[in-house]
Parts: sequence; structure tokens; C-alpha cells
Amino acid sequence: MSGRWIVTGGCGFVGSNLAASLLDDGVEVVVLDTLVRTGSSENLAWLRERAARPGAGRLVHLACDTRSRTDVEHAFARFGGGAVAVAHLAGQVAMTTSIERPRYDFEVNVLGAFNVLEAVRAHAPAAAALFSSTNKVYGDLLGVRHEEGPTRWLLPDHPHGLDEAVPLDFHSPYGCSKGAADQYFLDYHRIFGLRTVVFRHSSMYGGRQYATYDQGWVGWFCQQALRQRAEARAGRTPEPFTISGDGKQVRDLLFAADLVRCYRLAAAAADRIAGRAYNIGGGPEQSLSLLELFSVLERKVGQPLRFERLPARQSDQRVFVADGRRAAAEFGFAPEVGVEAGLDRTLEWLERSGR
Repeated sequence: MSGRWIVTGGCGFVGSNLAASLLDDGVEVVVLDTLVRTGSSENLAWLRERAARPGAGRLVHLACDTRSRTDVEHAFARFGGGAVAVAHLAGQVAMTTSIERPRYDFEVNVLGAFNVLEAVRAHAPAAAALFSSTNKVYGDLLGVRHEEGPTRWLLPDHPHGLDEAVPLDFHSPYGCSKGAADQYFLDYHRIFGLRTVVFRHSSMYGGRQYATYDQGWVGWFCQQALRQRAEARAGRTPEPFTISGDGKQVRDLLFAADLVRCYRLAAAAADRIAGRAYNIGGGPEQSLSLLELFSVLERKVGQPLRFERLPARQSDQRVFVADGRRAAAEFGFAPEVGVEAGLDRTLEWLERSGR
């Protein structure tokens, strides 16, 4: 594969996995990342090791803050020419942070996306421009009929999950900021002809994710399961972790390797799918509630999990499961890694990395 990729947030979870895949195939990757997130420096070191392998692509790292028009303009003036794809993955991704720091959330997610789009328009107008949006653009989904089951909330009218016809309904500063960027990306195709594609992601997990309490819930609970097992083996009573709500909230899970395939397939198909938004996730077959995840983790780590319930979070959807049929039909993407295998690989990475 020839051509250069520019990846904003390229030392984060999604970005580092995407960059590694490209480097392994000999593609030049320009990573824009300020390295402020936990784990980003470690991910950059990992990418540099990949880039040093025989046959790997060239890696360039720029400490570019997408909130800065000057930073972004300089980066794209240097590297936009010859770029075949731009993946805009830099963002503020925690709902709680958006409520605590709404201006920061706006500047990172809206202004950052706008600066990237303007730089693409000026310096890389032929590149595929891919944006990592979120299911939160659909709001609380209280207008969708829910049923409560023993371990999960259900969507009886949507056996394939929720498709892109669900009305947009931005809730929370995070939903508003990501939704605004989502719409800017789509409109820059309509108005300026850019080859933009938007992915409205459900939950993502896998290696290189340095999860925290309020971001990366699958990785976070995997960490807690390993911690409680270690405490039990040391003869201590495991310290309980907390969850928000009843634990029956459901998301579909997409493993990192599948996520990377999604971006690469879409970039290759950008001429056909430009200006489109896609719901991207593991689908109904790869969906779990928190309670169901805990049951799986208890089996895998051989340790009962102890947790305490807190009140439900604001704007926390009871269920989001992506209907991926449009993505499958239009650019050939469908998940391949099942939850059992994906969780095994995630736990293995966490143990190797000492998380």
C-alpha cells in the first residue's frame, strides 16, 4: 500500500493500533499527538519499535495540539501533500470530563475537528478523511422501546441493533461536541467535496488501551478483575470496585484488530462512501451488559468479583448495539473477533504490560 496516512491522536488506543497496522505494511504514518493521555508515551515507544523493523513504514511524530490552528496548519503544510488518508482520532472521550470541563471538551472535540478539516481542505483535499464519532450522538434513546431482562436491557424492536436512521439527539456536552464534529465532517463532503467518512462507534477494547474509571469500561473492568485475583491470591479480601446504575446497561464490543480493519477498508472505499456515517460495533452477537461481562471475567480469572453500585450516570444509554449491515454492504466491514477471544487477548496484554 503506497501513500501516507496522517493520524491525529495516533498514540492513543485506536490511533496506535491503526498506526502499527499501517507501519507493518510499509506505510508511512505521521502521528499527531501531544502525549498528554496516560499511556500515550508508552504507545509511541511501541510504535517506534515497530517502525524500526525491516520493511516497516516510516514513522513521524509531531507534538501537535489540534486545538491550535497554527500547529495543525504547520503539520499539514509539511505532510498533507501525498497523504492518502487522514484519521482524526484525537479527542476528549470521557462523558464525566465533558460535564466537569465543558469548554475544554468543546475546544478539543469541535475546534480540533474544525482545524483538521480546514487543514485537509487546504493541503490534502484528495485524502480520505475518517472521523471517530460516537453512539452518544443518538442521545438517551428513551424514545426506543426497552424491555428489562434478568441480566440486561433489551431492544425487542431492533433485533439487528440500531441503524443510522435513528434520529440524532445530542445529550451532554460530550454528545454535543462529538455530534457537532460529526456533522462538520459530513458537511465538508457536501459543501467542499472532501472524501469524509464518519464512524459512530459503540464500545471498543483491546491492547494498548490504558483504560480509566470513566473511559474504556471493558479494559477498566478487566483491570479490576486481575487486581482482585491478585489480592485474593495474596490472602487479602479484594477491594470492591464501583459501577454506575443497575449493571444491566448493554453495549456491543468491537476488538481493536477489527476496528483497524474498519478504518482501512473505509479508506480504500472512500470514493464510494464519502459523505456517509456508519454505526460501528460488534453487533448483537458481541454485546454484553456489565453484569454479563462480570460473569465472563469471573470464569476467565477464576475469581468472584466484588463491586458496589452507585447511582446511574447522566445520559447513560440503557442499550446501544450497532446495526452494522450498512457498513457490511457498502465497504465490506464485519467484525471477526468474538468477545471470548477478544477478552482473552485483552487480559493477556494487561498482564504483560503490568496494568
